[in-house]
Amino acid sequence: MKKITSMLLIALFTFAACQAQIKNPKTETVKVWGNCDMCKATIEKAANKKGTAKAVWNDETKQATITYNTKTTTLNEVLKRIALAGYDNAVFAAPDAAYNNLHGCCQYDRPDKKEIKAPPTTAATTTTETQVKKEDTKPSSLQTVYDAYFDLKDALIKSDATIAATKAATLLKAINAIKMEILGDNHVAYMKVESELKLHAQHISESKDIAHQRDHFSSLSTAIYQLLKTAKANTTIYYDHCPMYNDGKGANWLSKDAAIKNPYYGSMMLSCGKVQETIKQ
Repeated sequence: MKKITSMLLIALFTFAACQAQIKNPKTETVKVWGNCDMCKATIEKAANKKGTAKAVWNDETKQATITYNTKTTTLNEVLKRIALAGYDNAVFAAPDAAYNNLHGCCQYDRPDKKEIKAPPTTAATTTTETQVKKEDTKPSSLQTVYDAYFDLKDALIKSDATIAATKAATLLKAINAIKMEILGDNHVAYMKVESELKLHAQHISESKDIAHQRDHFSSLSTAIYQLLKTAKANTTIYYDHCPMYNDGKGANWLSKDAAIKNPYYGSMMLSCGKVQETIKQ
């Protein structure tokens, strides 16, 4: 009895210590399907992110207790990582390929996927998502996201920080209006870059500093490129490279035009760069 009590105390102390390492913590319990200790290790590894999120999964109750930093992530982001690892949960269904890659003993009986498509309306929604008006939350397509990106790129070519901020806000709105159920086979590719898209679009929308906007546009372009490689646009896209930007480290962007128009320097070096790749529809 003393041994069991000691083990329980150690477990509680360990979990409390993990919570203490996460700032602005919020703890929620969510259903995650799985079978065994191997599942437990995979689920917790997928969820855990140092200083950001920590999960403990119970193989008997099929419940994951998740503690996360409300300033840097959301419950949805943690649950997406778990789904991408192959485990259906109360919000997201795992991609079939990820489920099929699980060890035989880990392939649990899957619930009806229709039951877990709708995201929760609680704290899993980020601050920027809650700011979107109801009339703006109708589902948008990835093409809407791409078009908003190109509008932002054009504003940066003109070196107009005010318009760039407005176009970035439109892009963020389009990203927030995406619904997983309309993406079909592209939902896995989108899930991998969604948080990056939102982060950099938000930074650009909240700034009037053109240098800061361009810095985030570089990272935003990388995420858009990763998405476009799987989820093609409705026209040919050119992946361009500027070798001068970022102290010679370079940066890329995407364009619907073959002619080079550099968003990192605008009129200062408008034609600086070259087409690095052509992505056909």
